[in-house]
Amino acid sequence: MNPIPVTERLPYILTHCRTIAVVGLSPKPHRASFDVARYMQAAGYRIIPINPNASEVLGEKAYATLQDAAQHEKIDLVNCFRNSEDIPPIVDDAIAIGAKAVWMQLDVTHPAAAAKAEAAGLMVVQDRCLKIDHRVLQSSGQLRAPAPSV
Repeated sequence: MNPIPVTERLPYILTHCRTIAVVGLSPKPHRASFDVARYMQAAGYRIIPINPNASEVLGEKAYATLQDAAQHEKIDLVNCFRNSEDIPPIVDDAIAIGAKAVWMQLDVTHPAAAAKAEAAGLMVVQDRCLKIDHRVLQSSGQLRAPAPSV
């Protein structure tokens, strides 16, 4: 279980996780994954696209897997744009690469995978939109100045 309540967890993640691997990031501008990643990139976050069918998205090199990306990039947050049934191996990879948190987008949940991630020390968010939560926290002044990615 996450030791930090959700009201504190969201601003904590968004302050301390500055490099975001987006699993399922589409290069198509009309897709939600592209819109959310573009917004977060404009807000100052580093986006690492994870898509085996793309070479580059939003000006960033795309990687086929989290494991591939982690060989070249330090990843703080894994943002999942995949179906709920696809989450367990993503969580396994997030644990293996030493990510700090896993964020499952709206309508994406997997209680067993979430429990596994939490047991490994990762913070977990399920069924929430990263862009919406960032926008709300930013406008309400709940986000501290960005911490450098370590």
